[in-house]
Amino acid sequence: MEIKKFLKAVWHFIWVEDSWLSWIVNVFLAFIIIKFLVYPGLGFALGTSHPIVAVVSSSMEHPVGFDEWWSEPSCCATSECDTKLSQGVILEKSGISREEFLDFPFTSGFNKGDIMILYSPKNIAIGDVLTFMAPGRPDPIIHRVLSVKKQGEQVTYQTKGDNNCASADFENFVTKEQAIGKAVWRVPLLGWIKIGFVELLKIIGLM
Repeated sequence: MEIKKFLKAVWHFIWVEDSWLSWIVNVFLAFIIIKFLVYPGLGFALGTSHPIVAVVSSSMEHPVGFDEWWSEPSCCATSECDTKLSQGVILEKSGISREEFLDFPFTSGFNKGDIMILYSPKNIAIGDVLTFMAPGRPDPIIHRVLSVKKQGEQVTYQTKGDNNCASADFENFVTKEQAIGKAVWRVPLLGWIKIGFVELLKIIGLM
C-alpha cells in the first residue's frame, strides 16, 4: 500500500504538479528516454549509429537560386583570384552534369541549424549526401559525394560541400569505416536548439 501511495505521488509530481522542480525532472527524463531509448532504437531501425545529426556549418547552403548557384562564377580559379569558376564548372570537371545534379537528393542544399535524418551508409552513390567522421574533427562532416572509387574490397569516397569551392584534403579518401550514414530527410531549423545549447556550455566553461 505504501509503494502504491509513493508511486501515485511520483506520478502526480511528474505529470500534474506545476513547479520548476517538476519541469526540471521532466526535461531530465525526456533526455534519458531520447538518448537511451528513442535514439538507439531509431538508429537500429535506420541502420546507423547516428540517425539524427544537426548541421553546424554553412558548407551545404545554396545562398542563391539553383540556376544562379550553378552558373554564377564564385570560386577563385587562381591564387590572385583574377579568374573565377562557377559551382557548375567545378562539378562538371568532376564528371557531374547539370541534368545529373538535378536528380540528386537535396539539390537546393540545406542550412546551418537544420536537422538531417540519416540512413545506413551502405550502397553510397555519387550525389548522395554522406555523413562521416574526419580525423581530428569532433563533429561529423555532412557533404555531397562526388566520386566513388573501388579497389578490390576497399571503397573510398570523395566529397565536397555544395557551398565550398573544393574538397578538403580529408575529403579525398573517405573510407567505409568513416561513413556514418546518408541523409534522407531534412527538418529545417530544429538543429539550432543543439547549437545554442552547445554554445551556452562553451560560454559557461563546461566545454
